[in-house]
Amino acid sequence: MRSLFGKSAKILAIAFIVWMWFFAFVLASRESANNIKDDRWSERAEQTCASAKTARGRLEDLSRIDPKDPQVVRRKAEIVDQATDTIEAALDTIAEDSPSTDKGKELVPEWIRDYRAYVKDRREYAAALRTGVISEFSESQLEGIPISEKLGKFARENHMPSCQPPRDLQA
Repeated sequence: MRSLFGKSAKILAIAFIVWMWFFAFVLASRESANNIKDDRWSERAEQTCASAKTARGRLEDLSRIDPKDPQVVRRKAEIVDQATDTIEAALDTIAEDSPSTDKGKELVPEWIRDYRAYVKDRREYAAALRTGVISEFSESQLEGIPISEKLGKFARENHMPSCQPPRDLQA
């Protein structure tokens, strides 16, 4: 009796595992949770972000920060603020343009709200630089991950590569 029960349990466990993998690879939806399915809106947002990215590229200063030279540190803070201005202007433009899908109307305002938190982090970093505090950029965490990861994933999944947060604070 025990061997029959044991064999039945093993067969049931194997059947469950096979079903789980079949479901995962064949039946489960492949649709992204972030895709708003509004290509026209995504194209407009990408154009706005691409212009902002170009403007940030013109600001780039790759010189090293000498922590003992307050003038150089203040200049770096100024560049970070100017680069952040381009992000903020792009967000303002994007916020004026509502997506046509229900999913877009739900997710885009959340994305913009999260992006504004990232902008706030950049502003705080620049303010710290102006006081002479040189440290690593520290960004907010959302759901246990850096906010830039969440923002970037949304941008990638909606075909807006220029809307990903810049990796370099100056760019």
